[in-house]
Amino acid sequence: MSGGVLITLLGKPGCHLCDDARAVIERVARDLGVPWEERDITLSERDTEQYWEQIPVTLINGVQHDFWRVDESRLRAAIENLRETS
Repeated sequence: MSGGVLITLLGKPGCHLCDDARAVIERVARDLGVPWEERDITLSERDTEQYWEQIPVTLINGVQHDFWRVDESRLRAAIENLRETS
């Protein structure tokens, strides 16, 4: 059970930092049993304007958690904390 947690990776094609972030997010999501999705910011003018300089961006339940790099320990802790408080 995901405990109401959704991880979203915002990125764009050809972004090597996005590839690194994806690997971390996939691992954490699998280990903790939470769903995750990926959104291409180039498909949305709003996303492009808001996130272009920060990608990859990690959201947890729609709230920005990280940008540029994903710290695996920090992501795990944030998800565990959400589970404990929900």
